[in-house]
Amino acid sequence: MEKIGILTGGGDCPGLNAVIRAVVRKSHALGFDVLGIKKGWAGLIHGETEPLTDFSVTGILPRGGTILGTSRTNPFKEMDYIQKLKSNWKRFGLSYLVAVGGEDTLGVAHKLFKQEGYPIVGVPRQSITISRVRTTPSALIRPFKL
Repeated sequence: MEKIGILTGGGDCPGLNAVIRAVVRKSHALGFDVLGIKKGWAGLIHGETEPLTDFSVTGILPRGGTILGTSRTNPFKEMDYIQKLKSNWKRFGLSYLVAVGGEDTLGVAHKLFKQEGYPIVGVPRQSITISRVRTTPSALIRPFKL
């Protein structure tokens, strides 16, 4: 079975747990296993993970921050980190990765995709300001296919 990894990097912000839960639920519905990577890129470098199930993400929406934790680690700042990251990607059998974060986290994701060919989806954590429009957050979310 194919496996999707998910990590959250940078600072905490509202909505991280909602993204994690949505990725887990949709991935399971499509037949994928999901592996939570703790502490952002540092977790993928050092092999800190946990399997995520529908049960493990039940009730996480009202919790602040992210159940996976974050870090401000950039693996491109140390060459041995990139080798460890690649080794752990293979070790954990990841088929895809969802990286949730800001400019630095998504910059790493983009570099890994462009330079190394890793299949990574980036989810920006920046807040979206909508003025003079009344809408619900669910109206902004669109389903995706893997």
